[in-house]
Amino acid sequence: MSANDAPRAQQPSAPYDSAFLKACRREPVPHTPVWFMRQAGRSLPEYRKVREGIGMLESCMRPELVTEITLQPVRRHGVDAAIYFSDIVVPLKAIGVDLDIKPGVGPVVERPIRTRADLAQLRDLTPEDVSYVTEAIGLLTRELGATPLIGFAGAPFTLASYLVEGGPSRTYENAKAMMYGDPELWADLLDRLAEITAAFLKVQIEAGASAVQLFDSWAGALAPSDYRRSVLPASAKVFEAVAGYGVPRIHFGVGTGELLRLMGEAGADVVGVDWRVPLDEAARRVGPGRALQGNLDPTVLFATTEAVEAKTREVLDSAAGLEGHVFNLGHGVMPSTDPDALTRLVEYVHTHTAR
Repeated sequence: MSANDAPRAQQPSAPYDSAFLKACRREPVPHTPVWFMRQAGRSLPEYRKVREGIGMLESCMRPELVTEITLQPVRRHGVDAAIYFSDIVVPLKAIGVDLDIKPGVGPVVERPIRTRADLAQLRDLTPEDVSYVTEAIGLLTRELGATPLIGFAGAPFTLASYLVEGGPSRTYENAKAMMYGDPELWADLLDRLAEITAAFLKVQIEAGASAVQLFDSWAGALAPSDYRRSVLPASAKVFEAVAGYGVPRIHFGVGTGELLRLMGEAGADVVGVDWRVPLDEAARRVGPGRALQGNLDPTVLFATTEAVEAKTREVLDSAAGLEGHVFNLGHGVMPSTDPDALTRLVEYVHTHTAR
């Protein structure tokens, strides 16, 4: 079964005419479009089957495997967009950074960046470094047909957090110590990461991605003043670098309620909102001229179908006055989520919002 056979309220003739891209452009839509962060992956038994015995980074470098994994949730759930299956550290691995993704831990960097000399690890990214991405997106766009493909990358701050800490952190003490104590080195680090990130997004767009999302997963650890001074310039550089392609640019972070306006100012066309801030309040904070994405609490999916529908109506009601709304969770799909709950949620949003 190809992605084009997936159930859909209306089948557009091309990605440009899809409900997802129309919502991103704040145009009228036939129904509120739905996709889920981390929809391609760990909650699906078919994903676990094809990934069996294959490391995460290796799986990201196999075009046919990437294609299959990316298509799985489109087939199963009938979502309005696919998101390219990869990981935010893939471009770092591609330029030679010594890192690995350890199960149950996350990305671990062998030689953390702590000094100016350590910046030598970060050379420019070329399309040849990630030729498997170009190949996979070519395969995907042929299979997806009118269903849009979202490309993505990690934002400079989140990548810097991993590189400086050496792995996941809850406090970011080393990253913040550099940001506060050596602002010139910090700025140079983020600027270099902005160039790498922009290059990675350009590869995806030029290969056929219809939109891109910048994940600043850990930006919520920052005060607004620190974000504006020490992070926003690098994120803005990424968004500006891909502005000429004309594809929607989505910006998302967790715990970023106090940063929503700034994340929009960085250059986003769509601002992702986690579950902590109602969408009508998020719209007030972001200001006019941008669509919003979100924002059902992922844990709601463990409740009864009636409870899921009730909480979904709350999200949709809160989004009723928005210029543009893409329905999503407030963070990624949790590994133990029942896939059928996601399928029912897509159908419910489509039916409830049909115009």
